[in-house]
Amino acid sequence: MKYENIRPAIFLHRPNRFVAEIELDGRTEICHVKNTGRCQELLIPGVRVWVQEQDSHKRKTKYDLITVQKGDRLVNIDSQVPNKVVARWLPHSGLFRNLTAIYPEFRFGGSRFDFCVEEKARRVLIEVKGVTLEQGGVALFPDAPTIRGVKHLRELMTAVEQGYDAMVLFLIQMKNVSHMEPNWQTHEEFGLELRAARAAGVKILALDCHVTPDSIAPGNDVAVNLMPSMGQGANEPFFEKRLKDDFED
Repeated sequence: MKYENIRPAIFLHRPNRFVAEIELDGRTEICHVKNTGRCQELLIPGVRVWVQEQDSHKRKTKYDLITVQKGDRLVNIDSQVPNKVVARWLPHSGLFRNLTAIYPEFRFGGSRFDFCVEEKARRVLIEVKGVTLEQGGVALFPDAPTIRGVKHLRELMTAVEQGYDAMVLFLIQMKNVSHMEPNWQTHEEFGLELRAARAAGVKILALDCHVTPDSIAPGNDVAVNLMPSMGQGANEPFFEKRLKDDFED
């Protein structure tokens, strides 16, 4: 996915979760933050960021914060982009041999899942989670407690009981991570429910991304470790290969 009208800037301050102050061309500007997560390890005063200039008189802010530089890594923090990336990737992912339809925003039970993929006589519910938190080369989710995320996992387990296939797809919005883990320190319940979901038959996939200041594109599968570890990252990942073999008949 390519962004238009990208401008380099310096992050200054985040007075609330929706708004940031940036320095652009020597002046202070107000910028919309397209991510309601904490992003505390990313949005540090003085870091380099890239913003998208918007041409709309209906907006309160003229810019959207898209990409942040963290050391030598670029991180896309646009929470609206994961579904767009996955929608373009799914038909070419190799996960499905005979894909016949993709339904976005599919309702099941009390939840609305990001996608329902139809293949032959089966349907696969897919919930996409964007990942922007990285510590020591390990991608972590969530960066804040997510009651909604726990609800989605429980609904996916119910869907499996009713004959659906189901998958959680973590889209890691950066490159160069060793593997991914639940963020046990921030929300242990989510990690426990993710383990329960896998045991119940919900497939789990993590995918990293190629990120530039003005683009994001799907990259490679990333291993997932569902066991709590000292310092998060000490254990061997349980999942080392693509889920393609699990999904194909």
